[in-house]
Amino acid sequence: MENNDVNIAVIYYSSTGTIYRIAQEIAESAEKAGAQVRLRKAAELAPRAAIDTKPAWAAHLAETHDVPVVSADDVTWADGIAFGTPSRFGNVAAQLKQFIDTLGPLWVQGRLADKAYTAFTSGTTIHGGMETTLVAIYNMIYHFGGIVVPPGYSDPVKLVDGNPYGTSHVLGTAAPIPVGEVTLQAARAQANRLVRLARAVSVHDL
Repeated sequence: MENNDVNIAVIYYSSTGTIYRIAQEIAESAEKAGAQVRLRKAAELAPRAAIDTKPAWAAHLAETHDVPVVSADDVTWADGIAFGTPSRFGNVAAQLKQFIDTLGPLWVQGRLADKAYTAFTSGTTIHGGMETTLVAIYNMIYHFGGIVVPPGYSDPVKLVDGNPYGTSHVLGTAAPIPVGEVTLQAARAQANRLVRLARAVSVHDL
């Protein structure tokens, strides 16, 4: 298999842009590593009245109107998938979970198995449920028969980022802290690892 024959889907939900920024970095890094990449967002489910109560939420929705909404085809096309979600009470955001729940027919057909999967997240505080959010995604991957690809401490940057389960960003409780270089470095390392292992899986056709 040639280097550019591996397909990576970066599938995310983001309300105010934090997860979107990490998703962009993962997508760009995967492309630089030679993968064909699709960046896709989960559809917004919240009512407009709720969105409009938070200007940053409304603004981000408008700014990303041209990002394609994910479909089941994006999953079947991919050899490797990165799922991104903000932590919602230590769990996956409803918007992303709703999409994953629609994949039942593909699961029954065995078409979610033997792909490489990884995940990334964000949260308000360091111990605010980011690790449980990532594990919640990986729990679903086990049911798929997928291959979980956590970054671990396989790259030295992970000793700085500190989360072996996946890239995570702490927003803080006051003014939101923008995604910085430490998080972006972690995202690049995770993307490279996903591409490398997805390529290995595809070559060996498990």
